[in-house]
Amino acid sequence: MGGGGFSMEPDNPVMDRYILEQSGRPRPKVCFLAGASGDDEGYIRGFLDAFGRLDCRPSCLRLASLPAEGAEAFLLSQDVIYVGGGDTHRLMRGWREAGIDGILRRAWEAGIVLAGLSAGSICWFEEGITDLEEGVFDRVEGLGLIPGSHCPHYNGCGWQEGYRRMIASGGLGAGLALTDGAAAHYAAEDGSEEPVALLRIVGSRPEARAYRLGGEGDEHELPVELLR
Repeated sequence: MGGGGFSMEPDNPVMDRYILEQSGRPRPKVCFLAGASGDDEGYIRGFLDAFGRLDCRPSCLRLASLPAEGAEAFLLSQDVIYVGGGDTHRLMRGWREAGIDGILRRAWEAGIVLAGLSAGSICWFEEGITDLEEGVFDRVEGLGLIPGSHCPHYNGCGWQEGYRRMIASGGLGAGLALTDGAAAHYAAEDGSEEPVALLRIVGSRPEARAYRLGGEGDEHELPVELLR
């Protein structure tokens, strides 16, 4: 998600329901990873409250207090792993130091649904643009599960200009941009030589937009299916 879900649209749960539905499980187990926010307790409570109203079993694994043993088994027992927003550099650094990056790769290989917004969207790509402060952007390396680069919040202050500029200058490769309220749904396709393919782009609001950016920063709008 370029932005959205429970933290940005508390009265519009269509995107969060869509994510849960992809598991194909009744009352799926969904774990929230809030390391990008420093495991902010208010953010975690917001997730648990919001998903507690949906037909699922929510939980949270705090990066700051991972159990000495059992984190891998716990994450691989989930049906959905949902990553929150915040500081993408902090998120990726924390995951690598704790070995969470390798666990999430194994979760992906096991077919667990991986989702998130902002930093929790950038993290799945090879690389992305992240903000250091308002209007100041930097490249960040992701897990590489999805090829190319990524920019969330494409309707936000400076993100569009920053992403175009970084691609055109060679600071980032070509990739996908999403506004708040838009989400890209990737999955493995049977018979495909590619490890993952873009199946569709869905939106939680009529103004949600998605764009493919080429190597010169040229922008091509992609269709968005509005969720109901």
